[in-house]
Amino acid sequence: MNKKAIYAGTFDPMTLGHLDVVERAARIFPELVVAVTAVTGKTPLFSQEERMELVKASVKQLSNVTVTSFGGLLVEYARSQEAHVLIRGLRAFSDFEYEFQMALTNRRLAPDIETLFLMPKQDYSFLSSTNVKQVAALGGDISEFVPAVVNDALKKSNESQK
Repeated sequence: MNKKAIYAGTFDPMTLGHLDVVERAARIFPELVVAVTAVTGKTPLFSQEERMELVKASVKQLSNVTVTSFGGLLVEYARSQEAHVLIRGLRAFSDFEYEFQMALTNRRLAPDIETLFLMPKQDYSFLSSTNVKQVAALGGDISEFVPAVVNDALKKSNESQK
């Protein structure tokens, strides 16, 4: 069986919590695909291409990680990549209900694809992309929350909106 896993998300922007989950999954699986999804129902700060570039820069030190983009159903994308495991991050109990429902839906759509939940370090369990963007927009220091390349991109984005 192929030992490829997919960690999908909007990553708008990637946080250190996301990066921690990527690093954990990369230690478990010989091949990890970080799949940046098109955003539906949200207005992203960064375009899909910009998000992909930020994720690529954030994971460049991990030789078994590739970054791609996709649209549509995640399970169909996983099948197209011949991956049999979906990685999902759980920050807090509040994430569990949504992630549990999504995992059961995916299982119904694709019983051959498993979902593996990973928790980031406790230091990152409170982080969300939404909160990071809000703190950055209000001029707060987010350097402890995001990779340096993301910090720079958020600063640039906020300066251009002033």
